[in-house]
Amino acid sequence: MATAPTYCTHRQLKDVFPQVDSFDNKKALYGWKEVTTNKYAAHNSGLTTQLFADGEDLGAAQSAHTDLNVEGEWFYNSAEDITYYYSASDPNDKLMEAGEEFSSLITRITANASRYLDAKLDPNLPKEQLKDKEGNFDYIIIRTTALVAATFLIRSHDPTSEVATALMEDAQSNIDSLNEGKASLSWQTTGDSSKGVIREVGTISGAIRPLDTRGRWSGDWDLIQVKITTAGVLGIATYSVFVKNADSLKATEVVSSRKISGDFQSLAGTLEVRFGGSADDSAAVLDDEWEIEVSGWQEEVDNSSINSVRMTRRY
Repeated sequence: MATAPTYCTHRQLKDVFPQVDSFDNKKALYGWKEVTTNKYAAHNSGLTTQLFADGEDLGAAQSAHTDLNVEGEWFYNSAEDITYYYSASDPNDKLMEAGEEFSSLITRITANASRYLDAKLDPNLPKEQLKDKEGNFDYIIIRTTALVAATFLIRSHDPTSEVATALMEDAQSNIDSLNEGKASLSWQTTGDSSKGVIREVGTISGAIRPLDTRGRWSGDWDLIQVKITTAGVLGIATYSVFVKNADSLKATEVVSSRKISGDFQSLAGTLEVRFGGSADDSAAVLDDEWEIEVSGWQEEVDNSSINSVRMTRRY
């Protein structure tokens, strides 16, 4: 069965809020009294869903306190609010804690924060966020989820925390930017998508690279490949360009080994590209490669701040 995505990991949460590990929700249980041989009871313990002895998770509870007869077994009686524990040694000499294993807590909190973010984002955005081609969520989504998760953790200890308030204000600012179209996500078609977005492929060794594009892409989406086919300086180096065909990307050559002049030159369709370097003697290196992602200029811009308004005439 498919599950809803969680937008940030424990590591990413810690990157945003390094103090996260100090908000473990376990609480110490004191005042254990031996009720029968090796069976101890902690009165008024509060709800105990997991029990730990010196940091060790004691596993699932037994079905009744009368079943306790093996070292480490325990049971929580909700009617009496008593936690029972079977031990050959006095639990008052151990660190006994009730709570939840921290990694499980983080998993639940980050999932809750992800669903909270889904609910707060404008309905024009996806109900569940999309990953980029590298399989990652956009950083603004990761960071905002982490800020919300950190707020939830802090407020579980201190509901009036000023730190939690500041973190939530930061998260809300990101949410507002997304809802108002002031921040864009990687999957969105933006106003300049028809001009192309240039990205490096692998490690670029040369000093000459595509600097700018102009024109408007008239087709649908494509991932244009630009590749250096002859090394050298301006006027000697050459480039080739490939676009998709019906079967695959970067399959059809539309520009073949054209000399790089430094001015705007043909890219694909009605688009042009300009190469340049930091100095007159900058050189291109064979097989340096770039991708230029384009969307047709007729494509609708994904902007959550633009909404249709239904109007009717009243008589």
